[in-house]
Amino acid sequence: MGGWQQLFCRASRSPLRLPMFGLIGHSTNLEEARAKARFLGYEEYASGDLDMWCSAPPQLVERITVTSPTGKQIEGAYIDSVFVPEMLGRFKTARRKVLNAMELAQKSGLDITALGGFTSIIFENFNLLQQQHIRNTTLDWQRFTTGNTHTAWVICRQVETIAPTIGIDLAKASVAVVGATGDIGSAVCRWLSQRTGVAELLLVARQQAPLEALQLELGGGRILPLEEALTQADVVVWVASLPQTLSIDRERLHRPCLMVDGGYPKNLDSKVACEGVHVVKGGIVEFGSDIGWQMMEVAEMTNPQRQMFACFAEAMLLDFEDHHTNFSWGRNNISLERMDWIGAASVRHGFQALGLEERPLASLVNA
Repeated sequence: MGGWQQLFCRASRSPLRLPMFGLIGHSTNLEEARAKARFLGYEEYASGDLDMWCSAPPQLVERITVTSPTGKQIEGAYIDSVFVPEMLGRFKTARRKVLNAMELAQKSGLDITALGGFTSIIFENFNLLQQQHIRNTTLDWQRFTTGNTHTAWVICRQVETIAPTIGIDLAKASVAVVGATGDIGSAVCRWLSQRTGVAELLLVARQQAPLEALQLELGGGRILPLEEALTQADVVVWVASLPQTLSIDRERLHRPCLMVDGGYPKNLDSKVACEGVHVVKGGIVEFGSDIGWQMMEVAEMTNPQRQMFACFAEAMLLDFEDHHTNFSWGRNNISLERMDWIGAASVRHGFQALGLEERPLASLVNA
């Protein structure tokens, strides 16, 4: 076995037991990936350039066991796609990284695997449904989920739970959803409009036609450019990546104002957080006990033994519920009924939505 395989193969070599869940993730940048290699003592890879990392194959890094408060125990595996965001400009490389990681998950016998971080974005934006055959493997789409349904539910619960604690009455509030026409964004809009009953939805996205279609579906909501929406919103839900070059005038934001950073990477706090403007990491959950994994140590989680992206937790929930199917798949297919189902499972199996200052808030399900 070569050095690269040794670098990432820390998992047990015993056969996987079925059923199992899987998580496909990646480092947040090349330097973090190098640091991971250096930590493990492989200096040659720590000093490797982007081309070297582009050629590296995905690896099953870690195997874990998780026990629900119900007493049910499940086993899972984390696969590092060995992708870094610096590869986004290389279409073929990004596509190959995601498909190869999915192939490894299927060959490893994982029954339901969540696409985390940029892997689900790449899958959707590059239309990888057309690439079902990878070498001698035909990918079974039923084995994969984007995790977007659980992410959307968690973001909505963060809005509903946090807003009142900082003095925002949602029944009188204007809520802007940035990235409203995306898979998560449209689901958040449906929930806030029909379940939460916010006073007004402000719809923000790049393309006008999808915005108008969403507005028609919702039976309301105002379509606004980002700059205007920010000056009118009491709550802003970001479910689109925040451009590094974007400048936000904090003085024009409402006080109080709740910002839910549901994009990836999460970089909103450094741009807008100040007195009266509260930023929460959107779509993050905390489990009720330590998991004993290493994968979240480099994901900027305050409590990496318990906190994780909600999309990862969706794969665990589907495994806990013996519901091995592509629960979240395609674009704009998330229904309120599916959000109800995954939300109830989230509470039942001990997950809580992350609150302000990294403090978990009790998850609630509408009666």
